[in-house]
Amino acid sequence: MRVFLTMIIFAGWVSSVWALDAEQWFIKGNRFSSEGKFEEAVRAYQKSIEQNPLAPVAHYNLGIAYKNLRQLDKAAKVLEKAVELAPTNLDIRLTLGNVYNLQERWTDAIGQLNIVVHRQQNYAEAHGNLGWAYYNYNDGPPFKQMVILNLSKAVELFTKQNQPEAAEATRKILEEAKIKFGYQAAIP
Repeated sequence: MRVFLTMIIFAGWVSSVWALDAEQWFIKGNRFSSEGKFEEAVRAYQKSIEQNPLAPVAHYNLGIAYKNLRQLDKAAKVLEKAVELAPTNLDIRLTLGNVYNLQERWTDAIGQLNIVVHRQQNYAEAHGNLGWAYYNYNDGPPFKQMVILNLSKAVELFTKQNQPEAAEATRKILEEAKIKFGYQAAIP
């Protein structure tokens, strides 16, 4: 009997030493992501979530890995769960809004990105992506002023944050929007 108990205790100790816990899987996922190995990152984050399903950051990072793999439906589903777990996390909402933009789910993108820009008004990327979602929204009257306002704010913030490429790309969309909505005449 004593030998049997010792074997059970030893087997439990060995399996716990060799098994990775949720945090270790999460760290592996981060390493794989930083190396651009997103399929491996997905597997690691999934194992982390299996062991700790209430960790919003694991869901968030899994969503980013899926986004990088262009598996947008999976990314949206996982990021929606992350928002459910951490509704005040603006980075998660921004990423979910960006995924919705990529899916051309403009109404959903507007919903998430509006929360971000109202809670953190100097978030250039959020303003730019919100302007883009409004620009493409077709389910009702165009939100002309919201497009111009958010894209203008994004250009201003990108410029202040010394991100000239982002500022220029957003400026081009802003100019296109101004012409489309009749805020200025096209330059020949």
